[in-house]
Amino acid sequence: MRRFVLASLVAFAPLGCAALFGAPAKVAHPAVVVRKDARLAVTWVGHATALVQMDDKVFLTDPVFTNTVGMVVRRSVEPGLTPEELPRLDFALVSHLHPDHLSYGSLDLVEKKVGHLLMPWGGLAYLPSYSFDASELMPWQSWERGGVRVTAVPVQHTGFRFGADFEWMREGYTGYVVQYHGLTVYFGGDTAYDDHFSRTRERFPTIDVALVPIGPIEPHDFMRTWHVDPAEAVQGFVDLGAKAMVPVHYDTFFNGRDAVGEAPRQLREAVLRHGVDPERVAVLKVGEQRVFVKKE
Repeated sequence: MRRFVLASLVAFAPLGCAALFGAPAKVAHPAVVVRKDARLAVTWVGHATALVQMDDKVFLTDPVFTNTVGMVVRRSVEPGLTPEELPRLDFALVSHLHPDHLSYGSLDLVEKKVGHLLMPWGGLAYLPSYSFDASELMPWQSWERGGVRVTAVPVQHTGFRFGADFEWMREGYTGYVVQYHGLTVYFGGDTAYDDHFSRTRERFPTIDVALVPIGPIEPHDFMRTWHVDPAEAVQGFVDLGAKAMVPVHYDTFFNGRDAVGEAPRQLREAVLRHGVDPERVAVLKVGEQRVFVKKE
């Protein structure tokens, strides 16, 4: 526990006043949020938050719209969509309990638009009362509604939220695979690298789009225990065998020593080293939307 707290302080120290007082940069928002011409589309809202459209179903990953997380680290760039711009959400996914993924203030803002919330096993104990229904899933457990099937898949991270629960909250984190109308989307949340990517591929051999974190990177000896760096993210993408990758979890809230632009720079280098077709890796700007499967 002491190692985690001390290393976290070291990681946040270089952020200085910019992390505490800087105003978020403005970004362009998509003109059309839900596309009539799309079967599968992704809009990166920032950090681990993405709006995913699968035919007539729309869901949100790790909803975070607040200007700060953990009451300390400020958003460096505004969300690519505002809560007001969101459509009705069939469901939302929360990958784990850290404040930059489970944001109570953000859930307050989107509460009336969320049809259902899915959380990792043990997560409901951390969830205040909201008007939407919520469920928690164990690894490989599925939730189904309206033809959608969401399965919790293993990742390597931490499940605690408050520090004091570090010793006993050993669950509370997950990835997800969403299936609908023959389409499949993977969301990794936050994770270190291990064989969980290949194990997920064994059960889901055809993944259309994988949302994979690529940061924080530094200090690497500490971060690698819980986070993939860009090279490991590309290897995870290869292990998954997904058709396309959308990198997330970088250049929004700086919870490491990474410089702006460092994660996508390293990602592009790793893509070339792995011999991956760069067209398969969609490095989106915050607020940018990409259609991966069009209607015929």
